[in-house]
Amino acid sequence: MTSTMERAFGQGPDNREQGPREPLLRMTWTDPITGAHGYLVVHTSVSGLSTGGTRMRAGCTVSEVEDLARGMAAKTAVFDLPVGGAKGGIDFDPKDPRAVGVLERFCHAMRPWLDTHWVTAEDLGVPQHLIDDVFARLGLQQSYHAAIGRAQDPERTLQRVRTALNAPVTGGFLLGDVVGGYGVAQACIGTMHAHEWALADTTVAIQGIGTMGGGAAWYLHEAGVRVIAVADAAGTLYCADGLDIPALLDLRDAYGEIDRTRVPAHVQQLPRAAVVGVAADIFVPAAISYAITTDNIDQVAAKVVVEAANAATTPEAEVALIGRGIPVVPDFVANAGAVAWAWWVLLGQVGDDPEDSFLRLRTEMLAKVALLVERWLLDRVPPRQTADELVAAHHRASALVDPGAAPLPVIP
Repeated sequence: MTSTMERAFGQGPDNREQGPREPLLRMTWTDPITGAHGYLVVHTSVSGLSTGGTRMRAGCTVSEVEDLARGMAAKTAVFDLPVGGAKGGIDFDPKDPRAVGVLERFCHAMRPWLDTHWVTAEDLGVPQHLIDDVFARLGLQQSYHAAIGRAQDPERTLQRVRTALNAPVTGGFLLGDVVGGYGVAQACIGTMHAHEWALADTTVAIQGIGTMGGGAAWYLHEAGVRVIAVADAAGTLYCADGLDIPALLDLRDAYGEIDRTRVPAHVQQLPRAAVVGVAADIFVPAAISYAITTDNIDQVAAKVVVEAANAATTPEAEVALIGRGIPVVPDFVANAGAVAWAWWVLLGQVGDDPEDSFLRLRTEMLAKVALLVERWLLDRVPPRQTADELVAAHHRASALVDPGAAPLPVIP
C-alpha cells in the first residue's frame, strides 16, 4: 500500500482523478523560539508537485489551512494547471517584530518540501517580497524554487519569473502585486456582463484594501465601476457616488491600512463590520477567511458575492445566501488569477508584457464566470456547483492520461 508521504510527493500514483476530500499530508511545526505553530497541508499532488501560498495571522489553525489547500487544489483544476494544491499557515501576528524570524525558521524547517515539492508564494500577512527575501537567505533564490528547479534552463526561468513579477503597470504598481486583484475585478465584470448591468451603473463594496482587494478596487475603478465602500482594519469608508480609489490607495501604509487623517471630509467613516451591510450590487470579501458566517449573514445586502479572500464564506452561510437568492462566485474561480498567471509565467506561456498577461487572464476569467452566473440566472444552479463540475471534468480528463507519462509539461 502506498503511504500518504509517498502519494504526496510523487512516489505513488497521481491522485487527481479522485479529487479527494482528505488531504495527502498534514504537518505541524513548532517554532523553538516563540512557540508559534506553523502548518503545511498538501491536498493534491501532480508529479510530486503542489502549489499554494503561505499565510501568517494570529489564530491561524490547521483546519483553516486544510480548507485553503483544498481550495488551491480546486483552483489548479479549474484553470487546468499541471500542479496539485497545498497551503502553508503560521499562527503568529505578522506585525510582531519577530514575525520575519518566525517565517524564516518555518521555511527552513519546510526546506525538504520547498526544495522539490511545494511551490509557495505570498498570502495574507506575507507579501511576495518578504517570502522571496527569506528564500534568498536560505539559498533558494525565489519562492517558485521547486518548479524552477525542474526547468530545462533554471536560470532562464528564474529570470523570466523575476522580470514578470516586477514588470511595471499603470498606477506605479508591479504586475506580480496586482494580477490577482485584476483577476477578481474581471470576475466582477463577468458577473456584470451576465446580468447585463452597465459598468458605470454598477456598485461594488470591498472588504480589504491590501494586495487583492486594492488591486480589485483599482481595476474596477479604472473600468468605470463605482466602488462605493472599502474596508480595512481601521473601519469602512463609504461614498454613494463612488470613492476616489487611486487617491485612497496612495494613503495606505505597509499593512494596507488607509491613513484616516487624510481621508476627504465627504467620505463617511463607518465601523469595520459595516461593509458587509452596504447595499451594493456586488460585495467582494477580500480580507480574511470566514468573513461571512451565520452570525452576520442577515446583514449582507449585496445582490452577488464575489469571493476574493480564500474561504471567505462558510458553507452554512453560503447555503443561507443561496436561499435568499444571493449567488456566491467561489474563491477558487474568482481569486485564482494569481496562481494561474504564475504557472503561465513558469511554463513560458506569458512573458513580461503585462498586456499579454491581462489579456490571457481576462479572457479565461470572463468565460468561466459567465458560465457560472448564467447557469444561476437561467436554472438557479449555485455557482459553486458549476465550478465543482469544472473541477470534476478536469479530474476525469486527467484520469485518461497514460499513468506512465509525466503529466507536468516541460518548463522551458
